Amino acid sequence: MNSDVEIAGDILAVQHLLRPAPEHPATVADFVGLARSIAADRDQWAHLVEYDAASRWYHRLRTGPGYEVWLLSWVPGQGSGPHDHGPSSGVLTVLEGELTERTERGARALAPGAQRVFAPGYVHDVVNDALEPAVSLHVYFPGLTEMPMHTARCASAVPRGTAPGSAVPA
Repeated sequence: MNSDVEIAGDILAVQHLLRPAPEHPATVADFVGLARSIAADRDQWAHLVEYDAASRWYHRLRTGPGYEVWLLSWVPGQGSGPHDHGPSSGVLTVLEGELTERTERGARALAPGAQRVFAPGYVHDVVNDALEPAVSLHVYFPGLTEMPMHTARCASAVPRGTAPGSAVPA
């Protein structure tokens, strides 16, 4: 680090040298930041959460140019089944409870605040192995258009009224 360099004056006074703040997220870091800011604002999402013992509950919380934000709840034992997200990348953030993410590399426990960032084609299975309900936030970019399942047992993880392989957030 060069300690001989100093910025003289007020750098904010030279607005023409600064990039304008983006109106919408555009990078992976921006989407991670979006997920963190929503997670931190409990008043924005907590009143919407419902729990359904028959199927996973989900709610589209927000959309923007090229992205969607989903809120999901998981009662003990509920899981997504092994799947990917088609052409979408994503950020999964655990808001409450604990989830387990299984991949070909093994299982990972995700406690509140944990985040997983994934690229298109990333195959995982998310399940609530705990004894308490869990809530998670999912940001997909571009918005979720498909969720290919990777085993026959996954049909039971798809909510009622949804055909296996259709876009159900997980």
